[in-house]
Amino acid sequence: MPDARAINLTMDLCLRIGELLLSSGAGAADVTATMGSIARHYGLRNPEIDVTFTSLSMGYQVEPDEPPVTLLRQVVQRDIDYEDLTRVDHLVRDVLRDEVDLAAARATVARVSSSGHLRPRWAVTLGWGAMSAGVALMLGGGAVVMLIASFSAMCIDRLQLVMSRRRLPQFYLQVAGGGVATLLAVAATALDLAVEPSLVVTANIIMLLSGIGFMGALQDCLSGFYVTGGARIIEAMLATSGIIAGVSGGLAVGELAGVDVGRLEPGALDLKTAGTMALGAAICSAAFAFSAYSPKRVMLPIGVIGGTAMVIANAVEQNGFGRTWAVAFAALFIGLVAYAAAGSVRVPPLVVVVSTIVPLLPGLSIYRGLSLLAEGGASSSAGILAMVTAASVAIALASGVILGEYIAQPIKREARRLESRLAGPRLVGPLRMRSVRRPRRAP
Repeated sequence: MPDARAINLTMDLCLRIGELLLSSGAGAADVTATMGSIARHYGLRNPEIDVTFTSLSMGYQVEPDEPPVTLLRQVVQRDIDYEDLTRVDHLVRDVLRDEVDLAAARATVARVSSSGHLRPRWAVTLGWGAMSAGVALMLGGGAVVMLIASFSAMCIDRLQLVMSRRRLPQFYLQVAGGGVATLLAVAATALDLAVEPSLVVTANIIMLLSGIGFMGALQDCLSGFYVTGGARIIEAMLATSGIIAGVSGGLAVGELAGVDVGRLEPGALDLKTAGTMALGAAICSAAFAFSAYSPKRVMLPIGVIGGTAMVIANAVEQNGFGRTWAVAFAALFIGLVAYAAAGSVRVPPLVVVVSTIVPLLPGLSIYRGLSLLAEGGASSSAGILAMVTAASVAIALASGVILGEYIAQPIKREARRLESRLAGPRLVGPLRMRSVRRPRRAP
């Protein structure tokens, strides 16, 4: 039985690892399973773990007649950071294989949380520009639209970086991003560049859209974490509302300057062919992974999987199955191949899954639905339909990925014990370990 000091150190390690995973984009089910597996490895049987959107708590009671020990940790910052996620995932693997003791594990977590990134920040800005250019290509835009989208994305990223350093809330960052995107569309119209303003705005604001948060929220709900899922849905809606406010402000500035761009419909574009969409999706997926600090070795597999998933979605949709079934089949394919691809390049499956699913996310439908609802009147019914479409696409993506992981992921003894309490396969954490040695109980 661990002493009081060992119990506190173990629980603190579990909470710090859980904080890094949750703030880096991992789902609540993955965080809970990982924390529980580490605690069990160090001798804490059946700890009480609670994961919400902004906090993690862990409790353990040695004996029924003794007071329990409870620790709480707040999640202060939430950024998609796949470098830290990969490093923590490797640490969890080493811990469960007895290659790292408690003191060394705590030192490694401290280094991960306090050290910076090997990739310079300006390179990340270029990555966002490449991602928006890929989106423009995916939507059927030409060279001018791709250049505008890339330049706009880099400007938005630098502006948001400056604002975030001043501790401004995410909503205002989204307002600023939407305003910059629209002002560039207004400028392109004023310069008579012969581009569709709706296409320019769509390509520019795609990096701001909240489809990832919306899909992650539904994935948490499917795994039984309804409080966390509900909080993520509210965050996604608020972030999209910020984009709408920024776009409206940009249009107002254009009207004052005497530039009429007409009616913008970023979610109602249909300018695409199968070949350009596949290539654009591949560029978008790989560039997103690069901007999220993913290791370089995973870029090529992510690009191939993302482009193939888009081909599958187009093929299914053109055969009359509808958008929801199309993205469901594409997500099933991603779930099936993500586990093997991630294992070959030594990253968590979550890195492959999220990056390759970005081109399929319903962010534009969320934007279109909220903007039509804001107009009111006859547009409200179309807005409700767009929101229902976005919800159905997000559910299809989340359920398709989970089903694919269920089929592809080998279920071992430790996996079965965890799955008896937690729904859903692990995209990060202990189920990826090939061999786990547990400490023996003292006689």
